[in-house]
Amino acid sequence: MDHATLIAQELGIKKQQVEAVRELLEAEATVPFIARYRKEATGGLDEVSITAIRDRLLALAELDKRREAIRASLNERELLTPELGQALDKAASLTELEDIYLPYRPKRRTRASVARERGLEPLALRLLEQSASLNPQAEAMASVDAEKDVPDVEAALAGARDILAERIAEDPTARERIRAIFVRDGSARSKAAPAAKATAQKEGGKHDAAKYSDYFDWEEPVSKAPSHRLLAMFRGAEEGALRLSFRPRDEESASKRLEALFVRNDSPCGREVRRAAEDSYSRLLGPALENELRASLKERADKEAIRVFAENLRQLLLAPPLGAKSILAVDPGFRTGCKVVCLNAEGRLLEYVTINPHAGSEQARREAGETLTRLARKHAVEVAAIGNGTAGRETETFIRSLPDWPGQVPVVLVSESGASVYSASELAREEFPDLDLTYRGAISIGRRLADPLAELVKIDPKAIGVGQYQHDVNQTELKRCLDDVVMSCVNAVGVDVNTASAQLLTYVSGLNATLAKNIVAWRHEHGPFASRKELLKVPRLGPKTFEQCSGFLRIRNAKNPLDGSAVHPESYSVVEAMAADAGVTVPQLMKDAALRASLDLKRYITPNLGLPSLTDIIRELEKPGRDPRGGFKVFAFAEGIHTLQDLKPGMKVPGIVTNVTAFGAFVDIGVHQDGLVHISRLADRFVRDPNEVVKVHQEVFVTVLEVDAARKRISLSMK
Repeated sequence: MDHATLIAQELGIKKQQVEAVRELLEAEATVPFIARYRKEATGGLDEVSITAIRDRLLALAELDKRREAIRASLNERELLTPELGQALDKAASLTELEDIYLPYRPKRRTRASVARERGLEPLALRLLEQSASLNPQAEAMASVDAEKDVPDVEAALAGARDILAERIAEDPTARERIRAIFVRDGSARSKAAPAAKATAQKEGGKHDAAKYSDYFDWEEPVSKAPSHRLLAMFRGAEEGALRLSFRPRDEESASKRLEALFVRNDSPCGREVRRAAEDSYSRLLGPALENELRASLKERADKEAIRVFAENLRQLLLAPPLGAKSILAVDPGFRTGCKVVCLNAEGRLLEYVTINPHAGSEQARREAGETLTRLARKHAVEVAAIGNGTAGRETETFIRSLPDWPGQVPVVLVSESGASVYSASELAREEFPDLDLTYRGAISIGRRLADPLAELVKIDPKAIGVGQYQHDVNQTELKRCLDDVVMSCVNAVGVDVNTASAQLLTYVSGLNATLAKNIVAWRHEHGPFASRKELLKVPRLGPKTFEQCSGFLRIRNAKNPLDGSAVHPESYSVVEAMAADAGVTVPQLMKDAALRASLDLKRYITPNLGLPSLTDIIRELEKPGRDPRGGFKVFAFAEGIHTLQDLKPGMKVPGIVTNVTAFGAFVDIGVHQDGLVHISRLADRFVRDPNEVVKVHQEVFVTVLEVDAARKRISLSMK
């Protein structure tokens, strides 16, 4: 079956849609571009479907690459037969392909290969026939040869059984049948490593191992084990705290099933084959399939953890922006003071200073208050952004209590997760080479309030703190998936080409780091871009790149208003034709809803432009360059609740969802320690996936159930 047909069947779409996506991808079109501007070609496929097609095409290409490598290896060693070639062609998965190749794969010396060298393969094949009239001992006598290190009959039979054990373990049918038992009836078991258990129980010693105490004697079916528990066990094993096994619950039954495939009778030869099958299962096939299952479970857990991380990241990146406002931002601290910066509406640093409102002396508090109010008035501050880490709530309370603080200026707590990563980065050093990194952190806090997306793209997504075991999963797959999410979000929102950082431009469809830097350099040398056409003057930005990126780049207040919209330049002529037919200019058409509604869109259909894209164009003309992220709302935590000690069971308090995992949601309620709403307490109904109920950055009301101050754990409920 060809790839397009196979993928179409798997995704439940038409083969032509898959072929269209493949052709566009081969022409170096990006997923956002295909989804937004090639709807007619793909039949309206969204980014999720296009990404799935892309990933499956890559996987199948890797499968074909491996198939050809195996074929070449077999051919080179003159082992490729027509039957083997057909089997390779029919293999639909990497597992099936490797099962076929396993008996022919070059190996290191094994017990079976040593037995073959000693001339025992004919004996093994005779035993496998299981003739009732054959006497194994008598047959083995012919193979006894001291010079070949086969001193007696038992040594000959043992070597023959080694050959049979390997043959059984490499049989594709046997592997498939026993593999199914491991997957269907497998059990994940974890036990405490002796040293870990002793360490966890030792008073006054290290207690790191104790965090895995839930898994010191744990067992559950692999088919039901959730990703977060599997990853916790894998981490525990990696740290030496746990010992894991992934075997069928009924090992004896699995072994008997293998015997049944090869043992035909209870003759003396049959009993030799049975002994070989038992050895094959315990020594070869069982451990091999356990390792295979372990890898499969890790891959499954990784995929789920990456999916959760990607969804959380999407919600965080698409959080509503405050917009272009003058901001006073504070990176709070007790011992070293609070770092304060003032930013203008474009995010440019105006002034910075350190204050000490928590130093203990009344004079320091008074001076800190005077400094803050002076800066707020001097720079016409419109909002104060406070990092939500150490001393965050205390600083918020301090500013709110200032008698001279401008009443119209709201005080907002902002997540500072990842701000320290940015402040120490090469990018931050390039941007502010002469500034202490703590001030860079404050700048990041202020800017992420103004535009979370534009600021968070400067930080490695893994450092933002919305993942689940993100450092334990496949890092290549994680990076690819998170890059997809960032690119999707950036292009969904659109980018102002005259204000965007090079880092933000890097994620625009068709652009890379070099082109992004070239755009910024051109802007610095020639001033703001006046039109999208001017992008073609940027070094190395040719027509193909222009096609990919131009629809996602905005030029505010351009002479042509379409340059500030999501209408692609290739469709400008269609909009102009619409305006001409209505007897107005393009700007007039964009302002007049009645005129747009009167248009017969079918008149403008072309071979490359259908109703779906025309409908998008009309919607864009209504609100050109609209931001899909929604409006910003000021959130405030409950007054008087700053620490764990302030919490009491039964309290109902507001909070912000900071992370969604497979087992529940973490909520910031303003006490420097997120509380957990377990999945069972997210709603008054059964919840299969927490994302059905909550999203990162969502405002919620929670009830405090329990506070464990010693372990810094807060149990919450949304029921």
